[in-house]
Amino acid sequence: MNEWWLLWGLIFGAFGFAYFMYGRKHKAVVPLVCGVTLMIFPYFVANTIVLAIIGTVLIFVPYFVRL
Repeated sequence: MNEWWLLWGLIFGAFGFAYFMYGRKHKAVVPLVCGVTLMIFPYFVANTIVLAIIGTVLIFVPYFVRL
């Protein structure tokens, strides 16, 4: 673990918490699931580049998927 992994995990965790709160308040499934995933997945990904790519994709999923 290095400082970049920690920084990316913090950023994605903050976005995940915001999406989670938004999804819970508005009863929207996609932001809720993306929020939980953004908060949890940094614990399972060890590579910093893969962490950044997956996190960036998960941040933009609610903008393109509307249910």
